[in-house]
Amino acid sequence: MTPENILILPGWQNSGPAHWQSLWQAQFGYTRVEQHDWMHPLRGDWMGRLEEVLLSLDGPVVLVAHSLGCQLVAAWAAHSSHTRLVKAALLVAPGDAECEELRPVLSSWSPLVLKTLPFASTLVASSDDPYCSPERSTQFAKAWGSRLVNMGARGHINAESGLGDWPAGQALLQELTNI
Repeated sequence: MTPENILILPGWQNSGPAHWQSLWQAQFGYTRVEQHDWMHPLRGDWMGRLEEVLLSLDGPVVLVAHSLGCQLVAAWAAHSSHTRLVKAALLVAPGDAECEELRPVLSSWSPLVLKTLPFASTLVASSDDPYCSPERSTQFAKAWGSRLVNMGARGHINAESGLGDWPAGQALLQELTNI
């Protein structure tokens, strides 16, 4: 698998320079799927952009999603006829766009897609994620058919979590690329 075929899918507001996704992109040459509007994400627009990037690549792809990027994977997989292009997905800290504080900003993401993904996936959750309760993360993992990995109290598993380039996450990704 080439580094270009590992797609970084940030969530709402993108991933800043100290986020593990940005560090992986810089260190390993993974491809970030750039969205047209990070601040006002529309599910259909984001799905279309993911599809566009996937169709431009040769060979199998592994998705590395964070927060709203996890919801993007589920929504895209439920509607695309090109899911065979994806080998696996690492889904980290899925944002719950239906929680009270996010619903007004992310209204186009409801209802959330809760269908089994047609490729292997691992969902990494935190017990104190402010954007997704442990119960909701478990519900997402079951619905999507994902292996669930609980990291304990690590917040939103982002730059503020103090993970640096997150070697444990890189090990989870390697497991998925070797399937």
